[in-house]
Amino acid sequence: MPREIITLQLGQCGNQIGFEFWKQLCAEHGISFEGIMGEFTTEGTDHKDVFVYQADDEPYIRRAVLLDLEPWLYNPENIYLSKHGGGEADGSYSLEGFVLCHSIAGEQALAWVYPKKLVQTYSMFPNQDEMSDVVVQPYISLLTLKRLTQNTDCIVVLDNTALNWIATDRLHIQNPSFSQINQLVSTIMSARSTTLHYPGHMNSDLIGLISLLIPIPWLHFLMTSYTPLTKDQSVASMRKTTVLDVMRWLLQPKNMMVSTGQDHQTNHCSIAILSIIQGQVDPTQVHKSLQRIQEQKLANFISWGPASIQLALLRKSPYCPHELIMANHTSISLLFKRTCHQYDKLWKQEAFLEQFHKDFDEMDTSREIVQQLIDDCHAAT
Repeated sequence: MPREIITLQLGQCGNQIGFEFWKQLCAEHGISFEGIMGEFTTEGTDHKDVFVYQADDEPYIRRAVLLDLEPWLYNPENIYLSKHGGGEADGSYSLEGFVLCHSIAGEQALAWVYPKKLVQTYSMFPNQDEMSDVVVQPYISLLTLKRLTQNTDCIVVLDNTALNWIATDRLHIQNPSFSQINQLVSTIMSARSTTLHYPGHMNSDLIGLISLLIPIPWLHFLMTSYTPLTKDQSVASMRKTTVLDVMRWLLQPKNMMVSTGQDHQTNHCSIAILSIIQGQVDPTQVHKSLQRIQEQKLANFISWGPASIQLALLRKSPYCPHELIMANHTSISLLFKRTCHQYDKLWKQEAFLEQFHKDFDEMDTSREIVQQLIDDCHAAT
């Protein structure tokens, strides 16, 4: 029996990403956005119960909680207020954990009441190339980073700077909209969760995937890369390619969903890599490709651990290989450095601190924790 996962959508960004994610997930399982199974859908071996459950009157209901500071967005009949300050995951027989969608620049608190359940987040980092409408964004980002570091098990980093560059350069969209960027994010989320809602011999649960990628608990920020990328995933028409070509393409830094830039002082490397391949591929071809990658040193690994790319093979697409790479890479520290630099500039000028007078101690602690995270990434190289 598959273990259930509840999706939490926080703020405007989290709800917009979640909206696109559910559209894609429902389409993959032949379910309409209203939760009705399509007539063309055949009963298969998919585990749709991981993210949805079937109500007594047949429609499939998403296991999701939508949160925002704007109460007018929701129907009052759908709002639940707990009288005891806690909560239970109703409708879940074997709850494995939570998936959280949010922006680190959103004004949100992150506290947890399920300490024994896994928490994975899809965290959107702000665009570094554009001026933010929120002048205190560096303060909020640093506070959120501290809470993510302490309260979550796995963070999939999604950098708006890199996503906008990919949409402009790869997909040739001149002015990408929020919806188009969110479609890219939902593609990553769907590919990442494929092993959970489709059967497989290995890596079929959340803890199995996390344990492969995070040997050090506090270095749990992951980067992703995906192919094929198209403007409309439902009508993708891709040329035939090889697994080696796909892996070589995905391992290039410019194709990662995180814009880290270059650090000439540190030789950054991968702590762990997981490749999720969907399609009818020959396992022997995959292993030969991995051998070629090691021979050509296309991936630079840590010297104190096993240098290998873990695999999850799924028979899903009959047309061409679709692949997602998730990497625990020390260059993620460069993204944290940029956040700290922006924070330090505002802090030294004592700008806009009046609304944070109750958080001064936590802000100092947050700066120390993020700096320790940067130092740990450098120590791991």
